[in-house]
Amino acid sequence: MATVLDALQRPLKSLRISVTDRCNFRCRYCMPAELFPPDHAFLPREDILHFEEIARLAALFASLGVTKVRLTGGEPLLRKGLPELVRMLRRTPGLEDLALTTNAVLLPDQAAALRAAGLDRLTVSLDSLDPQRFAAVSDTTIPLARVIEGIDAALAAGFPTLKLNCVLQRGVNEADILPLVGFARQRRLQVRFIEYMDVGSTVGWDLDKVIPASEVEARLLAAWPMERMSAGHRNCVARHLGFLDGAGAVGLIASVTEPFCAGCDRVRLSADGHLFTCLFAGEGLDLKGLLRGGADDAALTAVLRGRWARRDDRYSETRTEATAGLPKVAMHRVGG
Repeated sequence: MATVLDALQRPLKSLRISVTDRCNFRCRYCMPAELFPPDHAFLPREDILHFEEIARLAALFASLGVTKVRLTGGEPLLRKGLPELVRMLRRTPGLEDLALTTNAVLLPDQAAALRAAGLDRLTVSLDSLDPQRFAAVSDTTIPLARVIEGIDAALAAGFPTLKLNCVLQRGVNEADILPLVGFARQRRLQVRFIEYMDVGSTVGWDLDKVIPASEVEARLLAAWPMERMSAGHRNCVARHLGFLDGAGAVGLIASVTEPFCAGCDRVRLSADGHLFTCLFAGEGLDLKGLLRGGADDAALTAVLRGRWARRDDRYSETRTEATAGLPKVAMHRVGG
């Protein structure tokens, strides 16, 4: 299988699939409640890709070199019957890694079924271990204890890899850095701290709220004996600090202060079937129209190959305060 390269010679290796635009949280950096009230009109069911359509596109992406698929949302566990989609994707030739990102609220009821269906890995979004701060950041009445229960259910289901993702914001949750690391060490998890990004154009991003990864690293090194670890491969988005006692590692994703566009091998598929070649893209390519218009696999593959070949996105490398207000796809559509 020939490697497909974009205009900047980056290979296509990773596909993120949003299975729903709905979420049971209202995190301010993603879906603030004033923009997504209880009566918000989310996508109608007929506008969302069917599982068969998702599996068909995933197979075509795999034929072009994709080896990793991550299911996202919104909150993906709100999509009914998700283990069936996992089983369908698991049969995809060439797919080596199948993961899912979730807020963990629904994991107590679904973790075992997802693992049995063939899901390899889980990432849980968790921005605070303080119950009041968690409620404020997530803007939810769902208790933090439910998320912890979901994490423990995933561990009990036998997932070999479980990561925690924390989006840090100055003045919001920097006090959670050390507690989250301690929590992760207790459960043999890996926590990753993500710099606050200007994803979407309506969430009020402020550069002053970005906590640089270098600052987080300094705090960690002051608290624990740690050392930098090798990234392992060019396309790794995080740099890692390993504990000298061997009890795990911490990942730092410096998407604002240390962009990694040069190694980005990701493409994103929204729940309504639009293809986005960058997290900060303003427009997507309508694949659902082609699917439902009768395009065969050869025609679809040619479209995918051509779109990737033209890709020259490197937004984070050219970011300025002025670009923060440009039209961008909302995070809940493409899963971050």
